[in-house]
Amino acid sequence: MHAADIIRSVEAEYLKEKLPTIHVGDLVRVGIRIQEGGKERIQPYEGTVIAMRHGGLSETITVRKIFQGVGVERVFLLHSPKVAEIKIVRRGKVRRAKLYYLRDRVGKATRIKQRFDRSLD
Repeated sequence: MHAADIIRSVEAEYLKEKLPTIHVGDLVRVGIRIQEGGKERIQPYEGTVIAMRHGGLSETITVRKIFQGVGVERVFLLHSPKVAEIKIVRRGKVRRAKLYYLRDRVGKATRIKQRFDRSLD
């Protein structure tokens, strides 16, 4: 076995099986596990996926939302145990792999057209 095969086999143990098919432009709701004292709760974070990077165990998505008039971006490691769930709220139809241009836009200019798929996970 090569070193790459050993790494892939170890990574396969930590990969999550039930992840929806996420595309750039989708409106997603990510449930994050938050520790407060001795208790744990799931906090939702809803926004538009503006970038996807890497693959396999290190796959990440960058989610952007507007909170109290300020743009907030957060990067989520998809296979992290901190990410409890990912739900696709709305599919977006875009023609770019990265939507960094949304950072410069305000209000209605940040809207993304809806994509109508038959296979909504």
